[in-house]
Amino acid sequence: MKLDLSLTVNGEAVSARIEPRMHLVDFLREVLDLTGSHAGCEHGVCGACSILVNGQMVRGCLMLAVQAEGAEVWTVEGLTETGAIAALQEAFVARNALQCGFCTPGMLVAAATLLKANPTPTREEIREGISGNYCRCTGYHAIIDAIEQAARA
Repeated sequence: MKLDLSLTVNGEAVSARIEPRMHLVDFLREVLDLTGSHAGCEHGVCGACSILVNGQMVRGCLMLAVQAEGAEVWTVEGLTETGAIAALQEAFVARNALQCGFCTPGMLVAAATLLKANPTPTREEIREGISGNYCRCTGYHAIIDAIEQAARA
């Protein structure tokens, strides 16, 4: 049995028939071909699947797509197209805050969420704001530097 799903993704209305047990990150990746959100641990631990649903950051691997019925969803692709994360992207490049890039989309969504709520966070607040997003390559120092730089921009 498939279910109808209608929602807004990155400012555009979308509809599809999907399996009821499909996770939101899989819907975004497989149905809409928005592959910026990564399916990492699939247990809500790593943060690679971080997206915004009705303005709140959620783990796309923990939310069923049908739970997003009627919602407004923003992915890293949408935040990039609108320029919402341009300062963060520039700071990540300038501070060499990305290496393999797997965690970067989720990290950018987490950082954007933090800066929207707190435009001038301390380094400790930045650490806490991204604490649900794992990076195995950078050691976090460059990421924290980049977010701090973007906050000052």
